[in-house]
Amino acid sequence: MTKIALFEGKQIRRLWDDAKELWYFAVVDVVAVLTGSANPQVYWRVLKKRLIDKVLMKPLQNVTV
Repeated sequence: MTKIALFEGKQIRRLWDDAKELWYFAVVDVVAVLTGSANPQVYWRVLKKRLIDKVLMKPLQNVTV
């Protein structure tokens, strides 16, 4: 079941998974509401890349050559 949730008057897409009994929310919609970004897709893309880079680089910081 797909529904639209409202947060501060803004729409956030969400989907209910009956089997897992969990709500899934559209990340871009949440980013748009929380940041007020004019382009939440780009904001999320840049943030996601930075998070991935940070997590992937952390193990490499302890490597000595």
